[in-house]
Amino acid sequence: MSQQTQIDRVVPKFQLFIHTFPSPRECADAPLSDLLTIWQGLGYPRRCRNLHEAAKVMVRDHDSQVPADLEQLLALPGIGEYTARAVLAFAEHVDIGVVDTNVTRVFARVMNKPLGKRETQTIADSIVPIGLSWEWNQVLMDFGATCCAARSPHCERCPIVESCGWRRHGGDDPAPASAGTSKPQARFEGSNRQARGRLMKALVAGGVMRNKAEQAMGLANQPDRAEMIIESLLADQLIVESNGILQLPL
Repeated sequence: MSQQTQIDRVVPKFQLFIHTFPSPRECADAPLSDLLTIWQGLGYPRRCRNLHEAAKVMVRDHDSQVPADLEQLLALPGIGEYTARAVLAFAEHVDIGVVDTNVTRVFARVMNKPLGKRETQTIADSIVPIGLSWEWNQVLMDFGATCCAARSPHCERCPIVESCGWRRHGGDDPAPASAGTSKPQARFEGSNRQARGRLMKALVAGGVMRNKAEQAMGLANQPDRAEMIIESLLADQLIVESNGILQLPL
């Protein structure tokens, strides 16, 4: 929920979601429409569908438990390297490095060179203090977010400034050229993402006639664009159509 979404928007949704679906089995047994209703407002509804599919795999293959193995986590729908390692470090206390955009930025600046994904992960895994992965990874991510920030790093109060190659030698910031660092998002206002979100919100309240979806998306006089968005949502299995009526999937 919190990937590319502000945490203050996530917290109430997360609390409601966990209260409603406290285990993989409850999540898997619920219709996708129930999950999407709670998810409304967070954006990126494919994540919600993937979570639903992942819960089904956990019920089928893992005795309704979240697996505590890296390869098994990576095999779940929608779970990538970062999420799998975060689950292991924060839920299972496994000594493994968690690499997000903030961690990548710290490493690139300290080494004063752009880093590839594999190299960054190798560094992260090699420096985790034994038995302290839960604490270490949170500290490192928070340090990157608040001190070694993207736009205005606070080098004057950095505790490792003497070890920072970028600070010592200067030159271009190596972080933006590293794999896994954040790139500016496209403008949301007027985007297809906004239109998709408007239609999903309308569907939470009930079915929408396909020929009325253009208005629900705020795309008056843009029928081709509206059709493209409808087809993308159908392809993503986030909506269904019956007799010309668009609905959330059951």
